Amino acid sequence: MYTDAMKVGIAGASGYTGAELLRLLSAHPQFEVGVATAHSHVGLPVGEHTPSLGAAYPGLIYEDTDADVLDGLDLVFCALPHGESQKFVPGLRARVGCIVDLAADFRLKEAALYPQWYGEEHAAPELLSAAVFGLPELFRDDLPGATLVAAAGCYPTSAGLALAPLLRRGLVEPTGIIVDATSGVSGAGRGAKENLHFGTVDEDFTAYGLLTHRHTPEMEQILGAQVLFTPHLAPMVRGILATCYARPVSGLTTAAVMEALHDAYDAEPFVVVTDDPPSTKATSGSNVAHVTARVDPRTGWVVALCALDNLVKGASGQAVQCANAALGLVETNGLPIAGMYP
Repeated sequence: MYTDAMKVGIAGASGYTGAELLRLLSAHPQFEVGVATAHSHVGLPVGEHTPSLGAAYPGLIYEDTDADVLDGLDLVFCALPHGESQKFVPGLRARVGCIVDLAADFRLKEAALYPQWYGEEHAAPELLSAAVFGLPELFRDDLPGATLVAAAGCYPTSAGLALAPLLRRGLVEPTGIIVDATSGVSGAGRGAKENLHFGTVDEDFTAYGLLTHRHTPEMEQILGAQVLFTPHLAPMVRGILATCYARPVSGLTTAAVMEALHDAYDAEPFVVVTDDPPSTKATSGSNVAHVTARVDPRTGWVVALCALDNLVKGASGQAVQCANAALGLVETNGLPIAGMYP
């Protein structure tokens, strides 16, 4: 367990998740950011590139994404594009204390799933078994002492938190589960993309990744169940709302599914079980997810919902929470529990 201040680096610090890591870590009592890398912005002050971070990091300059500049750090967060961490991490592991990866590079345990869902062979399949999957509310016991953590993705976190308590109790069938989830545009990253221009996204709502979205196998790994996943893009900056449908095993009531959620999460600082339908606005800026569930006796379906901030509990906040747990710190350190409103 660490008790003194720890030196921290962020590889890929100029993207949305990297900037969110910098924001959260500025308030962390034990993590001190010493290195921020951004291959395309080398030499640029962080506060000039992202003015909201100027007061927190007045002297921090982006460095090149190279293992040498991260050597000897206690903790490194990798906020690199998918496919880059699996090339970068093998040469970094022996040089730093702990690595938390925000990409999907080490989340899936089966190497054969990567060419199927990500279109290419994994560059370091020998590390898949060494990586600990990072979703503390569901897999906390695996985190203490971990030196390589694959933080769960935003969509899988929302579906996992909504459905896992019901599946673990045997309340719903593990086949034919449907997850419809909607994300804000920040989930696609900071880079300029034609389909994310304001004129394209504004006043529009669209589905994408039909039948092939790469988060599907991660959801199935979390849940141990078969999932049909359809993501949607909404004209908002932050937030995910997952609406999940499952078939009950036998005569099930809303009271029973709500009891399962309360039993799973009432002691959790970052999950609120609510009687009302969850709202993305209520979670904005916080590391808190809101969940609820219903049983419809008319159609026989169970509906479970989860809202969260895709950049916090769905990415950077989750990564900090995992790092806290891995390093033996108080899990809530540096993480906001209050959302921003309005």
